[in-house]
Amino acid sequence: MIASCDTPGLLPLSQALDKMRDVISAISGQEQCELMQANGRILAKDVISAVNVPPSDNSAMDGYAMIAADLQQTDTLELVGTAFAGIPYSGTVQSGQCVRIMTGAVIPIGADAVVMQENTVTLNEPAKHIQFTQFPKVGNSIRNAGEDIRQGAVVLRAGTRLKPAHLSLLASVGVPRVSVVRKIKVGLIATGDELVSPGNTLQSGQIFESNRYALHAMLEAFGAHVIDFGIVEDKLGSLQRTFEKADEQCDLVLSCGGVSVGDADYVKDVLQSLGEVNFWKVAIKPGKPFAFGKLANAWFCGLPGNPVSSYVTFEQLVKPVLEMLSGQIPNAPLILAATADCDIRKVPGRADYQRGIYRVDETGQLFVSPNGKQGSGVMSSIAHANCYIVLAQDAGSVAQGSTVHIQPFTSLAY
Repeated sequence: MIASCDTPGLLPLSQALDKMRDVISAISGQEQCELMQANGRILAKDVISAVNVPPSDNSAMDGYAMIAADLQQTDTLELVGTAFAGIPYSGTVQSGQCVRIMTGAVIPIGADAVVMQENTVTLNEPAKHIQFTQFPKVGNSIRNAGEDIRQGAVVLRAGTRLKPAHLSLLASVGVPRVSVVRKIKVGLIATGDELVSPGNTLQSGQIFESNRYALHAMLEAFGAHVIDFGIVEDKLGSLQRTFEKADEQCDLVLSCGGVSVGDADYVKDVLQSLGEVNFWKVAIKPGKPFAFGKLANAWFCGLPGNPVSSYVTFEQLVKPVLEMLSGQIPNAPLILAATADCDIRKVPGRADYQRGIYRVDETGQLFVSPNGKQGSGVMSSIAHANCYIVLAQDAGSVAQGSTVHIQPFTSLAY
């Protein structure tokens, strides 16, 4: 049984994710992308190799290719030629012969082993003879054709987010371009009469709007096409017009602010008038007033207005939505065990993502402590941290020396 939430009606985080998975399907639409521009894009189709990699048996090192059985009878072989990478030896290796071979060069016909040059001696008498100090088995230091990738094999699956190593892999099978999922169109909206953009002069009661800058950057890092609708005043008509415009243009509408229960929080009213609310309020701290639903065309995620809450709910709830919409193979975040460097306060009822700083001691042991004040408006708690301390929904306070789970920020890279 999960402990009672500190506010009735809160949905556990795992159930919120399951509810979203149950209703969201990947967007349609693909495009061809040149390999040089494909980093970070998501494959729309499986890539099948048309070739073997490597295409031919080749040498794993500089040395000499020969018939392994010959070196059971003698330690000296006649040198009859050279095989370079890209310029194969054109003859056939006969018994008693060897060929000088470079790394990556095709194994000459007749040869079945390679001995590295450090295990050989070049003889002057008789001329053009090589003496061997290693007696190899068949296949020694040979990379076989198709050893890395077989012709007809699946190189990468649809849904793979392409990374630099993937691009090299695709190039190695001769693929110049790939079919990728079109970029998700995300509409970004900030709500609040108190908000002004940086660069303006603050009047009494105003604050600088900061959430959109982090959200815009994280959306672009994911690979989304962001349409910024700016700051919208807390008026029902203004919000409705902006949401209608965003719904027409986007696959996902993302708002920050206006999802609490105050008299001027109209986002829920607009969502209910234009679509439907799937769930409201999640058992996560910070970030309880998170909303998910569907407009006429686009999906909707409503983030809290407090900057830390907005940031955390994006990483824990919106990022999975983007993965679902793009058809990306799920990317589970890295969770590690660490020892608490100090007591950590926690009230049962919500999964808590405290901002922390972990360190590694000389033995490789991980230790972690919270990074200062943990209020939902203290953005410096994230900016100067390197991990989340993930405390389970039903967990209470943690004593110094206890084992806790951490989620390094590097594991959340998009």
